[in-house]
Amino acid sequence: MTERLIRAGDVRLWSEDRGDPAAPPVLLIAGDCQSALFWPEEFVAALVADGLRVIRYDHRDTGRSTHLDFATHPYTFDDLAADARAVLDGWGVDAAHVVAFSMGAGLAQLIAVDHPRRLLSQALICTHELGVDLAANIARAAAGEESPDGLPVPTRRLFDVLDLHEPTTGPAAELDLRVASWRIFAGDELPFDQAEFRRRERRAMDHAGTWRPSTNHGLVSEGLVTRGPELARVSTPTLVVQAPLDPISPPPHGRHLAGAIPGARLVEIPGMGHALPGAVLAPLAAEVRAHIRGSHPAGRAHPPTTTRQT
Repeated sequence: MTERLIRAGDVRLWSEDRGDPAAPPVLLIAGDCQSALFWPEEFVAALVADGLRVIRYDHRDTGRSTHLDFATHPYTFDDLAADARAVLDGWGVDAAHVVAFSMGAGLAQLIAVDHPRRLLSQALICTHELGVDLAANIARAAAGEESPDGLPVPTRRLFDVLDLHEPTTGPAAELDLRVASWRIFAGDELPFDQAEFRRRERRAMDHAGTWRPSTNHGLVSEGLVTRGPELARVSTPTLVVQAPLDPISPPPHGRHLAGAIPGARLVEIPGMGHALPGAVLAPLAAEVRAHIRGSHPAGRAHPPTTTRQT
């Protein structure tokens, strides 16, 4: 394992490289306000064991990367997508297989539209299509309204998480809050190992050097709702992983996204919510590995299908 600080404009991004430098490169992009340690060690190790080179990094305002005062140094989702490309540049990687979760999957979509040569393939997990206005949908859900596009708004579980988020006063309370939030996000169909999530979040705090949460990504205006139609010209081999219990982008958001990208394949992992508990790691890693190994030729189209893992 090698660590490196990479400059991206006026910020520095902490990153880590594992595996054979000559192996096919995989870039992991975490979700909103999550550092590189969002990706469980078991998941990373499974990809490396399959002969892949795995790079993960801390978004700006997370982990060991630069933390900013958003009021004086605002940024956009385009800037966050540029950070991902800067990480590839910093490791001398021209193009990579991208595996991305939630907001990270939105960044991957932006790269696929604006810089397709940087992607060998993309796996988009627990997310929605660029044209979906998530902030507006959250407001609609709070008001008991439906979305005019016919897609579902976030479920009550998201608001159960938001209701928990009072300012914490120390590391113990913050750790309890994070684990409780993941418990709700994960859903109630699969086992949830509270001790494991406590270990993960404690490692994330140690990695960052602070217990204080990162919240600046929540201040970024999406501004992407006009870009959804551009996905029709994406030729990057794409896997979409839909989680049936995702409270933020509930089904059929995954199917909608897969239908927007030519040739995309849709997979649903039963019982999965908006989290990565141990029970989903093996089937998720298997789907990602199979997608990377067998990425279809760019531009080859076939209708999205759902494969339910057992």
